[in-house]
Order: sequence, then structure tokens, then C-alpha cells
Amino acid sequence: MKYFKSSIIVTVIGLLLALFIGGLEALYVVALLAFLEVSLSFDNAVVNVKVLESMEEKWQKRFITWGMIVAVFGMRFLFPIVIVAIASGTGLLETFNMAFNDASRYHETLVGTEKLIFAFGGAFLLMVFFNFLFDEEREDKWIKVIEESALLVYMGKISSIQMLLSVFVGLLLIALTSSHEIALAYFSGVLLYSLIASLDDVFSSNGIRTGIMGFLYLEILDASFSFDGVIGAFALSSNIFVIMIGLGIGAMFVRSLTLYMLKQDTLSEYRYLEHGAHYAILALAGIMLLKIFIPVNELLVGTIGISFIAIATYHSLNEKVVKE
Repeated sequence: MKYFKSSIIVTVIGLLLALFIGGLEALYVVALLAFLEVSLSFDNAVVNVKVLESMEEKWQKRFITWGMIVAVFGMRFLFPIVIVAIASGTGLLETFNMAFNDASRYHETLVGTEKLIFAFGGAFLLMVFFNFLFDEEREDKWIKVIEESALLVYMGKISSIQMLLSVFVGLLLIALTSSHEIALAYFSGVLLYSLIASLDDVFSSNGIRTGIMGFLYLEILDASFSFDGVIGAFALSSNIFVIMIGLGIGAMFVRSLTLYMLKQDTLSEYRYLEHGAHYAILALAGIMLLKIFIPVNELLVGTIGISFIAIATYHSLNEKVVKE
């Protein structure tokens, strides 16, 4: 319970603020947004733990503390404003003013740029999955029919196979959309991941990640997970403060869950949990790219993610029982 104490305090304060801002209706919306945020980002917490395990302890603490501020105000409020400003060609100050004083127009502008957001986020998450799938140091295999297949083994021997696969998906996306803007957004996601990964390798020492690069990677990863929630939140409320409170509470619980799993060494206890999280990431990446063409309900995204986590947990427990 100690790991969730701060989350509970933030939740109580957030609910009281929501009640003050918009009464019982706002209170209900905030609670719903928080629940959706946690369900969409559970796999994010698992991946966070894997990255934090390879970081210095002081940077682990900074991610939990400083990262909370960045997650709530940066990635779920400021980051979408910056993206909307860039994608729409609207000035940053004008977009900021729009978010506060004309929420309906801000929502329309955000929805107008959502395809670019989905392309960017989908590309970044796709690279996360490819990096996991072709990780030569990973010993455990979960879905063996895929991970130990002759095709995957052969592909794993090809230099920079992750980049080649992402470029192939990008070219397919260009052929289907004929949009240079979507292409630019997609390859920006690929480039950003590659840049962070490269710098991470350069500055890592003896398997320990340098703090700032690991921190930056986790925050961008968190942003990629939050895009769906930020855009979908306007379906429930047009009040930017209500949305930020709801998503902020959810983000706080994801941080607490990350801390709990890190301190309890959960990934060692449940050996396939990391696998389930990355297959959930693959599903989320695929859905984000699919949403460029057709709408997909956020509840489906959360259900798929939780299902992968639940199945991976079951298989981990089952194998543990068999060994004992």
C-alpha cells in the first residue's frame, strides 16, 4: 500500500477539484478518464520497469518524482499543444490560448491532426516492439511458434532488421495514404527512437543506462501511450482542466504501479510479463496506424492490452508451478 499512498492522495485532491470545477458530472468524468488511462497504460508500466532496472538508482527516483510532473503537465498537456501547433501551423501561444479559452476549437484542431499523431506514435511503438523481438540477449521465448520460427531466426541475422521492417511499414503507409505529411510524421517517430537508442548505447556503461537518456526514452514512450487517451478524452469532456486531472490521476497510478513492480522484482517473478507487455505494444502500434484509416474505440485498445498482460501472467504462474 505504501507504493500507492501518493497516488491515493493525488486522487482525493483531484476528485475534490473536479467536484469544485464541474460538480458530480466532472467528478464522474475524471474517475472514468483515470480508469481508462490506467487500462491503456498498464503495459507501459511493465516496459518502464524493464528500462528502470538498467538505470542508476538516482535516476530511477528522478523518473518517479520529476517524471510525474513531466507526465502530467508535459506529455498530457504541453506535448499535444506543441504537436497541434506544429501540425496545424498555428502559433504556439495561440494554440496554448485556444486550449484554455476555446476548448471545442482546440479539440477540433487536435482531431484534425490526429492522423499525424497516430503515425508518429505508432512508428515509435513499432520500433519498441521490433527492438524487443530481435533482441539477441533475450533468452526467454513466450510465443514460440513466432519467436523460434525459422523465418524470425533468419530475419534476426539481417543487420538493422528493425529499421528495415519499420521502413517497409512506412512505405506501405505512404502507398495507402499518398500523404507526405503522414510519411513525415511516421519517419519522425522512427528517427526519434533510433536517435535515442543510439545515444543510449553510446552513453551506457557496463549495461547501466545513463540517466538522462533513459529518462528521455521513458518520457517519449509515455507520450506515445498517452496520445490515444488525450484525443479520446475530449469525447467525455471539453474542459481541459477536467481532462488533465483525470489523465493525471491515471498517470500517477501508472507511476506507482511501476515503482511497486520495480521494488518487488516482478519481472523476475513473472518471466513472461515483459513479453505480454510488448505484444500489447505491438497491438497498440497497429491500432494507432489503423486509426489513420478507420476509427477504433479506446476501450478495445485497453482490453487488448490487459488481455495480453493477463495471459502472460497466467503462463508465468503456470510455468512456475510446473517447475516447483
